[in-house]
Amino acid sequence: MLKQIVAVAIVDDLEAPGKLLAARRNRPESLAGLWEFPGGKVEPGESEIDAVHRELREELGVAIQLGAPIPGPHPQGWPLNEKAAMRMWFAQITAGVPDTLDGHDQLAWLALDGSLPKAVEWIPADAPIVAACLEQARASATK
Repeated sequence: MLKQIVAVAIVDDLEAPGKLLAARRNRPESLAGLWEFPGGKVEPGESEIDAVHRELREELGVAIQLGAPIPGPHPQGWPLNEKAAMRMWFAQITAGVPDTLDGHDQLAWLALDGSLPKAVEWIPADAPIVAACLEQARASATK
């Protein structure tokens, strides 16, 4: 069983997403300066849903509404390394203004279009998730 991580692709509008919020890591040194989806570890006894809401309050100071899941290729979501996998959802901010409270030094709203994969330097494990977000957002826009 891999360590379970949860994260969200925060978009400006769950119904018609046009922008995605990315967060730049400030630690650990090996990941500092790289961009990711906000989220973190599921604590013992905590549900994945409770964990993602807690992590977004702690990291960015926001409340969110979860949208559609972004399913990964592994039963636990998206493999990050040999020890952890990440379950992902789209989300929209319902309260608060995102700020770099913990783990990040910069936030950026990026266009949810073909420029997204190269708009910032993503953590390598997040690259396939970026592509999946883009594909899923495009598919929902054509419905």
